[in-house]
Amino acid sequence: MLKPHLKKKKVKIKKYGDGGFVKVNHEVREGHEMEFDQLSNQVIGCALEVHRVLGPGLLESTYEQCLAHELSLSDISFKLQCPLPVKYKGIKLDCGYRIDLLVNDELIVELKSVDQIMGIHQAQLLTYMKLSGAKVGLLINFNVEMLKTGIKRFVL
Repeated sequence: MLKPHLKKKKVKIKKYGDGGFVKVNHEVREGHEMEFDQLSNQVIGCALEVHRVLGPGLLESTYEQCLAHELSLSDISFKLQCPLPVKYKGIKLDCGYRIDLLVNDELIVELKSVDQIMGIHQAQLLTYMKLSGAKVGLLINFNVEMLKTGIKRFVL
């Protein structure tokens, strides 16, 4: 079986909202990056539908359950409140970390319903990405008038 060719390249990230994004050099398989973009876009489409129906101002847990329902309707596999152990000196420790949504075992989605995304929210997502080995993450804040201003996409 042929192995996909690996090459270094600069990752360009489409801007969703008004925040900054992580842009780093990393190895990707040819064609693999497109799969992430398509998956991110599908999840964002589901989030837009949830926000269109509900609007801002509800609890994070409400948006989480509704987004899970939308992902199910779209036949997108996910895990809800997925435990994330910390690996320390060769052992896995359950320190209580939970990923809001792990989509297709490759995309981390962290949901918020806050006045404003803060640095600590971005740091949380980036930490979860590093601990899990996920290369792509979405940070979605539903407590905004237009959801596109509440979406940030990160790539390691």
